[in-house]
Amino acid sequence: MTLALAVAALTAVGIWLVLRGGAVRLIVGFVLLGHAANLMLIAAGGTDRREAALTGQVEPALAADPLPQAFVLTAIVITFGLTVYLLWLAPRAEEAAGPGDWPPEGSP
Repeated sequence: MTLALAVAALTAVGIWLVLRGGAVRLIVGFVLLGHAANLMLIAAGGTDRREAALTGQVEPALAADPLPQAFVLTAIVITFGLTVYLLWLAPRAEEAAGPGDWPPEGSP
């Protein structure tokens, strides 16, 4: 239940920050959404099963599922790449818009 509340809180705050506008809020919002996705994937793998899967001495019903863990590693890399891209893009978007003209007119 605690994990579900953490996912809900991170998702809500992340969406709120993305919709607020501004480069820093947008970047932090996407980072929080990435963390929420990671927690959701870990929760999907079952948080009650913690035994190592590769020892050979563990009953298969008690072993942790390695697939959600692999998904989380992939999601971490994707979130990092998106964060770096947004950090690169933010100053260039403000520069293209001109001083004092951010956000550009006509943008939703």
